[in-house]
Amino acid sequence: MSGARLILFMHLTAKSQSIAAYDVPERVKSYDADMDLMHPNRHKMLEVVLDLVPFARDTHFTALDLGIGTGFFSQAILQRFPKSQVIAMDGAASMIEMAQSRLGPLADRVDFRIGDFRDLAKLISGQCGDLVYSAFALHHLSAEEKLGVIRETMKFLNPGGWFLNADLIVADDPHFQGRYQDLRVQGIVHRSAGRDERFRSESSTRAFIADLEARDHDQPLTLIEDLRVLADGGLHHVSVFWLECREAVTGGFKSE
Repeated sequence: MSGARLILFMHLTAKSQSIAAYDVPERVKSYDADMDLMHPNRHKMLEVVLDLVPFARDTHFTALDLGIGTGFFSQAILQRFPKSQVIAMDGAASMIEMAQSRLGPLADRVDFRIGDFRDLAKLISGQCGDLVYSAFALHHLSAEEKLGVIRETMKFLNPGGWFLNADLIVADDPHFQGRYQDLRVQGIVHRSAGRDERFRSESSTRAFIADLEARDHDQPLTLIEDLRVLADGGLHHVSVFWLECREAVTGGFKSE
């Protein structure tokens, strides 16, 4: 494991629906390619998050990655800030393994932990840091569950620390939500260019998305609801830093 620590905090009870949906080796192998097809804006969202991190490149700090996935965001953080350390968690062991492989030597600066966000108090008990970030993960939680996670991250953050979230949102008007989905489907079909059977037509793409969202137990909030959860969780000056249709980068910081 390249010297990296791996701690298992998974309950012996059944995993949540969203965790189980991702803890499948076959899905993990195609995850990044699928993300580039379905969420090409994640590259821009990563740039926004990197630009917002308020530290000089040679600053020593500890960050918490809520849902490391295959390590796409953490890799960029570790490369941009060579003296940073990351506590990286995910509910899916298969994702952790993929992240370890992706990070290579960078994994020596990562403390991997397998567990459910809803057990965050146990996962990071007594530890502190200056940055919490998450990408395409927290929309699997209900508003109440997300609020609980934000409150726990406030205990982790030192005064002045930042929370940044690159994730999905839902429109508060069915008409706009329908249009966003139309644009999403059309974009996937165009980018796939007939190379993937799942996305050869708009109808097959819509069927794939409907099944995916059901299996992943997606519960995205509206932008207003999302910002309210961040504020109610204790973050100050919450804001949306980037927004395009159904994707947004939001966040705030812990008061000094």
